[in-house]
Amino acid sequence: VQLQAYGGGLVQAGGSLRLSCVASGRIFDAYVMAWFRQAPGKEREYVATISWSSGLTSYAESVKGRFTISRDNAKNTVYLQMNSLKPEDTAVYYCGARLGGQYPYWGQGTQVTVSS
Repeated sequence: VQLQAYGGGLVQAGGSLRLSCVASGRIFDAYVMAWFRQAPGKEREYVATISWSSGLTSYAESVKGRFTISRDNAKNTVYLQMNSLKPEDTAVYYCGARLGGQYPYWGQGTQVTVSS
């Protein structure tokens, strides 16, 4: 499985962006798709996950109510709709595929910069 993330960019605080993660290869129902982010000088942190089969979602507290993760099984694509963006959301955003508690597959990352 190869993952390609795109959709990042520069946006003012309060603005919105939608990230996409396209998977090539078969995504099995057992996968959980995730978005993580890494800000300069910080560790990579979890943002949101979605079950590929059920669509069940979870979010980090810092983004709950502002970000929405979704998937389009027919397009093998996972989205992250980000609203009410804050400067502290600035980071490189990565999509990953979790299987059995591990993340064997990662996308290349897309930069999101939120100006104040």
